[in-house]
Amino acid sequence: MSAIPYTDDVLDSDVGLLQLPDVAKNVGLAVTRVHQMLRERKLVAVKRDGVIGVPEAFFDDDGQVLKFLPGLLSVMHDGGYSDTEILRWIFTPDDTLPGRPVDALRGDLAREVIRRAQAMAF
Repeated sequence: MSAIPYTDDVLDSDVGLLQLPDVAKNVGLAVTRVHQMLRERKLVAVKRDGVIGVPEAFFDDDGQVLKFLPGLLSVMHDGGYSDTEILRWIFTPDDTLPGRPVDALRGDLAREVIRRAQAMAF
């Protein structure tokens, strides 16, 4: 079995993280399936204070992965972005949305976020 992928913690300290067992519990899957989601780049994790976690903002009020997040991550990875660059972009406020792209994924602007990610590809 391969190692659990994670990136450097480039997030503000006020961005909450869920540890992988908590993610598994919320989405109703075994923790090994969460590891697979990370390897498949359907989620991105960071290591903070020696613990691997996934940003809480990646989940809806029911604890499920945001509907458009895996597609956004796929578009950005295909566009040549690293996990670190993706996290920075997703969590950087954008006045034209308004707010952070991760917050826009929860509403009517989700498709706009993905469109912008496609346009940024290099």
